[in-house]
Amino acid sequence: MHNILFFGDSLTVGYGLKDAKTESLPALIQQKIDAENLPYHAINGGLSGDTSAGGFFRLEYWINRPIHVFVLELGINDIIRGISPQTTHKNLQAIINKVKLKYPDVKLALMGMEIPAFIPGPFAAEFRGVFRKLADTNHMVFVPFYLKDVAGKANLNLPDMLHPSADGYRIIADNVWPVLRGLL
Repeated sequence: MHNILFFGDSLTVGYGLKDAKTESLPALIQQKIDAENLPYHAINGGLSGDTSAGGFFRLEYWINRPIHVFVLELGINDIIRGISPQTTHKNLQAIINKVKLKYPDVKLALMGMEIPAFIPGPFAAEFRGVFRKLADTNHMVFVPFYLKDVAGKANLNLPDMLHPSADGYRIIADNVWPVLRGLL
């Protein structure tokens, strides 16, 4: 059995779902894996509110078991806290470096994020560029916008309009699965 570590924040952990063990992205990807009888086990390494710096500091715990595929979804909380895109890039690169050092043959996937339209200008463009640059530099498969087709849609989000509902996660899983399936 090969392990897929989904490492992220509330958008990985499944914040606010009735049953994150069956409705979060890692759980839904596991269902797709099982349907195809693939020898992979999805591990949910999400932590609500986590930043790129927090992720780096808790990474060791999660990579002390063999990891064959590493799916990184962090960064949006950095923006909420006013952390610069340069710092976010540096922290995410440090996470990737640590994983690659421990598991040189690991397959890597990056879930990109967009920032809300009410944050204008060069800051938004610079933040978006962080993910593409990391994906290109590290030869990672890349989902440019993790919340594609879900962000801003009331019927696909919890009342806070920040976190997907179970229906929203099903759309995310359908968008992400072809990318991840290519790694498996």
